[in-house]
Amino acid sequence: MPVITNEATLLGLLALILGFVFYTSKSSNAKFQAFYKYVPALLLCYFIPSIFNSAGLVSVEASDNIYYVASRFLLPACIVLLTISVDLPGILKLGPKAIILFFTGTFGIVIGGPIALLIVSYFYPELLGNNGPQDVWRGMTTVAGSWIGGGANQTAMKEIYEVGDTIFSSMIAVDIIMANIWMAVLLLLAGNAKSIDAKTGADTTALEELKTNVIEFQKKHARIPHLEDLMIICAIGFGVTGVAHIFSDIVTPFMIENFPNSKELSFHSKFFWMIVSASAMGIALSFTRLRKIEAAGASKVGSAFLYFLIAAIGLHMDIMAIFDSPLYFALGAIWMIIHACLMLGVAKLIKAPLFYMAVGSQANVGGAASAPIVASAFHPALAPVGVLLAVLGYAIGTYAAWFCGQVLQYVAS
Repeated sequence: MPVITNEATLLGLLALILGFVFYTSKSSNAKFQAFYKYVPALLLCYFIPSIFNSAGLVSVEASDNIYYVASRFLLPACIVLLTISVDLPGILKLGPKAIILFFTGTFGIVIGGPIALLIVSYFYPELLGNNGPQDVWRGMTTVAGSWIGGGANQTAMKEIYEVGDTIFSSMIAVDIIMANIWMAVLLLLAGNAKSIDAKTGADTTALEELKTNVIEFQKKHARIPHLEDLMIICAIGFGVTGVAHIFSDIVTPFMIENFPNSKELSFHSKFFWMIVSASAMGIALSFTRLRKIEAAGASKVGSAFLYFLIAAIGLHMDIMAIFDSPLYFALGAIWMIIHACLMLGVAKLIKAPLFYMAVGSQANVGGAASAPIVASAFHPALAPVGVLLAVLGYAIGTYAAWFCGQVLQYVAS
């Protein structure tokens, strides 16, 4: 019998879990520091709620209701607040090499998944098939969403491709473990950046100028948010969410009626049109004066929404599913190797600074939660550059992951 059946109690529990994880992860306590050195805080945000689910302590109805609110209300608001700060002109000023490597990373993930599925299915053909929610290819779309954009895009793929909870639980483990192994490699490389750049002949002049520009920008725009700032942030996030729901309510019936054969492209999904329109509006607003609200912490509010969403996803996880099929980890390893080889190869080919390769990769694979960590490993002033590229990942994540899903579906059929 479930112990927790009230949604308000369950929401409070999730808030306590997130608060505990964030408090302890930033604690100066030596034991906590040693623990989080090996166990990512993000992993706990998924897995602590999953323990309550796996033990049968939470009612299915309560967790479903919490997830519905998080995915339909907090998710689009989160996407808007994370994309409204994207500075496309600013990204272009980073130079073509940074952009080339970022999109190389995206391309590596888009093609890496289908190639990995082809390779592993050659030995284990049972991985193929288009038979229902627990299909392997469907689960892989959520990894693509996470590795190109982040948790919000991952959830979008779960809904768009109707991914079953069992395969999703396994793929979350693949996602987090492989992504953190690769981040550890990038941090190791960052510690030897100067010698590596010297050997490859990379020109780091623009990078040094970038450090100076970032420091000046921080001094000019950073400020402590006031109540009116937070209210404006909420107004933008939830206002656009409302418009996105209206848009999806209008477009979806139109597509069903006039384009009946477009269902396989997800054009009959209200969730698809809600996410696409929210992303588009967020990008559009980034060209207006509203993007200045980022100085008051719009992306931080969006990230808070995102972590509630992550915890809500955890309530649907069965942690025992992680051990059910090691084949999924083989898929993830091959997938990440393809991405890494492309990144390292292109970086050497165009003689790009290691910083661009590392941050361009992590902006895809880790998103806004970890790209600043890798960027700051090169220099603390460069952390916002990681956020900048990661936000670009959020902006294109839904579209690129959806395309990857279409290729995966074709390979599996």
